[in-house]
Amino acid sequence: MKVKTTVTNIVTIVTEDEMDAGKLQDQFEVSTEKGSKLDLPETFETSYRPGLIRRAVHSSRANRRQAYGQRAHVGKRAPMSGMKFSVEWWGKGRGVARIMRKTGQKTGAQDPRTRQGRRAHGPKVEKDWTQKLNSKEKILARNSALAATTSPDMVSSRGHKFDGGLKLPLILGSYTEVRDDSKTTVDIEDISLKCATRKIHAIFSELGLGADLHRAKDGRKIRAGKGKMRGRRFRTPKSLLLVVSNKGNLAKAARNLPGVDVVSARDLSAEHLAPGGDAGRLTVFTQKSIEAMGVSN
Repeated sequence: MKVKTTVTNIVTIVTEDEMDAGKLQDQFEVSTEKGSKLDLPETFETSYRPGLIRRAVHSSRANRRQAYGQRAHVGKRAPMSGMKFSVEWWGKGRGVARIMRKTGQKTGAQDPRTRQGRRAHGPKVEKDWTQKLNSKEKILARNSALAATTSPDMVSSRGHKFDGGLKLPLILGSYTEVRDDSKTTVDIEDISLKCATRKIHAIFSELGLGADLHRAKDGRKIRAGKGKMRGRRFRTPKSLLLVVSNKGNLAKAARNLPGVDVVSARDLSAEHLAPGGDAGRLTVFTQKSIEAMGVSN
């Protein structure tokens, strides 16, 4: 028996308020309306498999890992770490270890057993970091993580914040904008790009998701370790996931919000639904994305 859910339609009343220096800025008054009933695909009824979900996420992350190790021809073009000394060998028969020593000194150098010496067995570029996973297991892990997004207890246990009366899954249908006695109704994925990010923020706040957006924004911290010097200075907590049928105007508007990820239905994977392997991500779907998932499954 298929599970039915209600589609949520969005109505936005746009007014203009005068700001400093006579500038006008749009203000948004958002309200929601109940739409039509929608049958959820059978994937939303998949049993919860936490071990399989974690294995699929770890496999996906491992397969993206970039090979690293010491550079080719090391020590010939430029000295490697631990080899930046002028050394000599004392030879045999002197009652000391047969290691290289700094020129004119008895201090050992370059050997792995010496102070400031090279690494004994450094990482190899040839190492294979990939983790194999059967295609059916990958699909089952995605479906299991997808079903976990419908449980408010699992979503809240993952750390997400939302209104207590919110019913999951949350599916968005049409978008109606009222401006100067003119009324325009389009699909939510075809929302206008004018002040689009502010509109999406107002919509999510009206739906009861504003607390989670603030959690991600306030939780942005400087990363620990050397990653802060390598283009990964800040770490932002994961907020809600927006699933669309195609990445259009709605995706461009929502991707600017801190912690919000946007993915198309055909690219949806367990890693999107369970970052780090922990299932129960706060997820918002569009009606078109649900229909696309029903066709693909």
